[in-house]
Amino acid sequence: MLVMLMNEKKLMLALKEAKKAFNDDEIPVGCVIVKNNETIACGYNQRESKNNAILHAEIIAIDKACKKLKSWRLDDCIMYVTLKPCMMCMGAIVESRIKKVYYGTENNSEQMYDVEKLPKGLQLYNLNNRDCSKILSDFFKKKRKK
Repeated sequence: MLVMLMNEKKLMLALKEAKKAFNDDEIPVGCVIVKNNETIACGYNQRESKNNAILHAEIIAIDKACKKLKSWRLDDCIMYVTLKPCMMCMGAIVESRIKKVYYGTENNSEQMYDVEKLPKGLQLYNLNNRDCSKILSDFFKKKRKK
């Protein structure tokens, strides 16, 4: 129960990041990276505002975490992200050696990787958070109205 509450709390920090993306007219995805129960890095999508295809929330958070720890190895870190990572982000997660990823909602677009082929040490957990789903649906409803 305590672990579940901590996971939800950390996911809410990622959702706060997603709201920054929403306000910047970016696809609202947010991410936080935690080590020893301390948030060490945050990120949100910025590919539209910075005209850079790789600036997904996870990539930005991984970059910040590596700089903070002065290491590319994030072995003891946990990632919380509002949307299940795409193939590019999953590659960065694997390369940075993050072992646990908690995500708020499924990615409805076709994933380009086979979850069964991910490294055995990597664990993915869907927290099925309604707020994470809602911010995405609200964003795309707003886009369709334009």
